[in-house]
Amino acid sequence: MTVTASVSASELAAATPSSRDRYVDLLRVASLGTVVLGHWLMAAVTTGGDGVVEVGNLLAVEPRLQILTWALQIMPVFFFVGGFSHALSYRSLSRRADDTGAALYPAFLRARLQRLLRPTMVFIGVWGAAAVLLQLAVESGGLLDVALRLVAQPLWFIGIYLAMVAFTPPLLKLHERYGWGAFGGLVAAAGLVDLLRFVFDVPFVEFLNFAFVWLAVHQLGFLRADGRLTRPYLLAGAGLAGAALLVAYGPYPLSMVGMPGEKISNMAPPTFALLCHGLWLVGAVEWLRGPVARWLERPKVWRAVVAANGISMTAFLWHLSAMLGVYGALLALDVPLAEPASVAWWAQLPLRIVLAGAVTAVLVAAFRGFERPNARGAQGSSGRSGAYPGPVAALGVTLCLFGVLGLSMVGFGGLFEGRSALLIAVHVTAPAAVAMTLVGWLLVERSGRGLRRLGTRTPLHRQGTRG
Repeated sequence: MTVTASVSASELAAATPSSRDRYVDLLRVASLGTVVLGHWLMAAVTTGGDGVVEVGNLLAVEPRLQILTWALQIMPVFFFVGGFSHALSYRSLSRRADDTGAALYPAFLRARLQRLLRPTMVFIGVWGAAAVLLQLAVESGGLLDVALRLVAQPLWFIGIYLAMVAFTPPLLKLHERYGWGAFGGLVAAAGLVDLLRFVFDVPFVEFLNFAFVWLAVHQLGFLRADGRLTRPYLLAGAGLAGAALLVAYGPYPLSMVGMPGEKISNMAPPTFALLCHGLWLVGAVEWLRGPVARWLERPKVWRAVVAANGISMTAFLWHLSAMLGVYGALLALDVPLAEPASVAWWAQLPLRIVLAGAVTAVLVAAFRGFERPNARGAQGSSGRSGAYPGPVAALGVTLCLFGVLGLSMVGFGGLFEGRSALLIAVHVTAPAAVAMTLVGWLLVERSGRGLRRLGTRTPLHRQGTRG
């Protein structure tokens, strides 16, 4: 079936093959939706006596609520689902590549990254242009500076996900050879990093856990794809016990998200405690799979999941923009902002969430088309991929990775002042980050030229051929 803009969610739902693992689709949507809701709940915007606008975190104001992050910090589930989908996609492409003789790695990268990078590049382009115009036309200060810095923060997730896609082929080979041993190796490496960090005070070693922690969770998706997560309650119990013990007796904070001014964060860089948190979440959602999967057999429920999947990345990219837009409107209308965690603040919370949801819906309506598969690309191309498509694809995804991560750190503010952020050992500005992302995306596209037929599947077939 050819995918076009006219295919509705109902038609896609009706065309769902019986082998489709619907629960995975629900987890993808639910994890992104939980992150969006968590951001809207935790935002604590205040104005000081001098009129300076600050965006804080409710959990820093009310530390007793930090235990909620053990449910709301659900990004590990999304990366787990990614591992499952990437394993099935790579194996499916590999079988077809054997038949066609096409270069597999560029085809895999393009197939997996198209839906991710197209809406991301639109988001970057729109906000980049808006940032230039706003900084030329509006005096700096107030909510504008905060917004230009914060709206790019969700891009860190895109960067991590790019790395997972890039490392899928070698890590899948390790999984196929060693199974649980490959996962155990990543867990051991994450634990060793924290040992070197907290016991021996080795500098900079903690940044290795951006790879080891998230790739370990991603590796669980490979095990899920092979049907090897047979005792999820053991995984959930071990993860929950491990996280609780590490927080109670180790140097790890209670919150599973970063807190302002916190000396140690479980998130940036990730810690072994966050890995244990991810294990308990993955075990918990797998434990619930049976009854929820039966619920997803209902046509109305499944249509809703399919529709949400079609806009989930767009909504994720724009949800902070919507939230800051709501606060900007409130400030423009001279609506007093209640003190975070006060009775008035909690009373206003439902209205703020409804308004943020409405603005997000408008933005999704405007940009959702870029999340659909590229119809021209999906039909295949007779063009040549050029020389060395594998190395070109690897270079492209690396540039995208560093560009997106750099932009998530520096934001869109201070364009004319040369504001920069330290990415590993290099200071990166927003224009440089945008340039790296764009060039990297074009290289991935070019390396996959002539190989596009390998990635030609409908959205409901991309998960793979197994349930």
